[in-house]
This record gives sequence, C-alpha cells and structure tokens, in this order.
Amino acid sequence: MKLVLVLFIISVGLPVFSQTVMESDTSYTVFSTFNKEIKKFPFIKIVKKQQHQEVDEVKDVVYRKVGSRELHIDAFYSKSKVANPAVIMIHGGGWKSGDKSHLEPMAIEIASIGYSCFAVEYRLSPEAKYPTAIFDVKSAIQFIKDNAAKFNVDTTRVAILGCSSGGQMAALVGTTNGNKSFEEGKSSHKSSTNVQAVVNMDGVLAFKHPESEEGEVATLWLGSTYEEKPEIWNQASALYHVDENTPPILFVNSDVTRFHAGRDDMIAKLDKFGIYSKIKNIHNSPHSFWFFHPWFEEMVESTTDFLDKIFKTKIN
Repeated sequence: MKLVLVLFIISVGLPVFSQTVMESDTSYTVFSTFNKEIKKFPFIKIVKKQQHQEVDEVKDVVYRKVGSRELHIDAFYSKSKVANPAVIMIHGGGWKSGDKSHLEPMAIEIASIGYSCFAVEYRLSPEAKYPTAIFDVKSAIQFIKDNAAKFNVDTTRVAILGCSSGGQMAALVGTTNGNKSFEEGKSSHKSSTNVQAVVNMDGVLAFKHPESEEGEVATLWLGSTYEEKPEIWNQASALYHVDENTPPILFVNSDVTRFHAGRDDMIAKLDKFGIYSKIKNIHNSPHSFWFFHPWFEEMVESTTDFLDKIFKTKIN
C-alpha cells in the first residue's frame, strides 16, 4: 500500500515535491559561434582557459536567491592578500542565451595580472524581462563588495565589463550609478552598486538609433516593440543616462558596425562632462572576437591597459 501511495504522488507531481527548472537557450555558445565565423575567418582558434598558479578560483557562489531560484558568480582572484580592483563580467547572448562560463579564459587572464574577476549569472529573457537582469547584476556588485575581504577586492576600484548584450548591460549599469530606480526594492546588501569604470565590448548604446538593427531579440528582452513602448527602449539605452556620475568607458569594437550603435553620440556626451573614454578597434574581426585567437591577446591587453590607467595611474 505504501509503495502504491509513493508511485501515485510521483505520478501526479504534488507541489511539495516539485521545483521550477528553467530550460536553457543554447543558441549562443562558443562552438556555435566558431562554426559560424570560421567560414569567413578560417584561421581562428578557440581560446582555451589557461591555468595560473597565483589565481584562486571559486565556482558557483550564490550571490542572490529569488524564491527557490539561486543566482551564482564564478570568482577568479589573486592568492595574495592584496586588495585588488574588481572586474564584474557580463556574458553575451542576445539577453536570451549564453553562460557565465564563456568568460572564464578572459577572467583568469585579467586576474593573473592583479585584478579580482567575477563572471555573473543573471536571469535571461525567457525567464524574466528587462530590467530584471540589471537588478541581478547590481545585486552581484553589492554582494562582491560586501564580501570584499574574501575575494581580495578594493571596493573603491570596481569595473563592469560586458560582451555583446552584456556590453549593453555593462554600459547601462555604469551610466545609472546612483539611480535607485535601477535597483530592485529592499536589499540585504549594505554596499553601493556604483562602479568606477566600464568596458563595453560590442554592446549597443541605443536600441533605437540610425546605426542600430535591434529587433526581435531586443523585443523579447524588453517585453515590447519600440512602437508599443518607446519609453522602455529608451530607458534601457545607456546613451540617455550619461551624466556627471558616469565613469570612464572603454569601447572595444569589432568591424561589425551595428554593434557600435550610439557610441559616437555617447562619447560626445562624455566629452561635455569631461569624462575619459577610449575606443579600441579590433580590426578584421567578427562580433564575439573575445572567444578567439588571434584577437584574444590584443583584447586583454587593451582592456587591462585601460583599467590600469583608471585604477593604477592618474588620467592626464
């Protein structure tokens, strides 16, 4: 009789035994991107993660719980007890796909030269619409600052770095420093969400712009078309939030111009406020160049040169 009862409970799936499991969108991976780009760039090679003895790794640290849903970060930081600048990293994938593991090779390389790097998991558009992912990333920033001693972080020197859609998000996080409307209600974290530098790798700065080609994928994340809710498309565009609180920004760009949408307009605004910015063009490169040789080393060098200038030297 007991066995029959157990089988009945399993068959009907009573709520006490159930949990929500999100299906992952795997349309954007390193290998799918490689298979696409090798047709045009037959010389490319996928970047492999390198081991650095001086770098500690801690995977899948829970930084936030939303009901039964846990969100994680992967941390890469120096074994020496020196408080280093932090680099919070946001993966790409059109706001609907991708994974924090995509950033491991970059994170460990940047960590090996004196930074504490954190690859962030956030809720993608099939699970939650804008601005949920922004809330998640800002919560991760707070968690990392709250646990600065554990991860050897100097909380006064924090950068946000993103690739593709992650670059769009990084720019929006940076340009909304101090804007409480981009933080979700009450938080158990004590620290600020502010960052002191932004690295935007091929992320659009304006969703609706003469240079932009955003459509269905952006609509899925933003929850509406531009015609239905233009105010949401503009609100999610970093270009329209630039003010005196915006930190210095590095734009690392491929040859695919649609991913630069709004960049030059943003630089003009930054110049008016006297805020430092720099463009690094990765020539003869595809979108998602950060996955591949021969562009990986150039990308890491330009990124760390910029971060060193912001955090370790004075800007002239």
